[in-house]
Amino acid sequence: MALLEVPNILEVLKIRNKETLRKFAEMRLSGMIELYEEQTRDSDYEDMPFDQRFNLLVDYEYSRHQSNKLNRLIKQATFNDPTASIEDIEYHPDRHLDKQLILELATCNYILEGHNIILMGASGNGKTWISNAFGVQACRQFFKEK
Repeated sequence: MALLEVPNILEVLKIRNKETLRKFAEMRLSGMIELYEEQTRDSDYEDMPFDQRFNLLVDYEYSRHQSNKLNRLIKQATFNDPTASIEDIEYHPDRHLDKQLILELATCNYILEGHNIILMGASGNGKTWISNAFGVQACRQFFKEK
């Protein structure tokens, strides 16, 4: 009687994992691949229930997707200063900036209402930088900037 060769369960799991990772890659889920590989290396994840581990994978992939989308929108907008932000506006008295109005405009409700922003002031007061800050803020809320 010949002995049947029983496949090593660890080898079977490695093959299945490679196939799963290949499918993730084909679907362009690089965040899930990255975190899945981390979970297989780190024994701390072994005690977590499946649902919790799966939620971590999905949340991580979603976060990467949103971050990539934001970066793409900012890059496509071709701002003079893509690092400009509403939070960094300096409200010096000589600039006569209305902080409440700027914070209201930062909600981007004006876009939903079909309005525009017109910035007026002397040369060198930072109108371009502020317009970049509003544009980046719109991108943060996933509006396409023109």
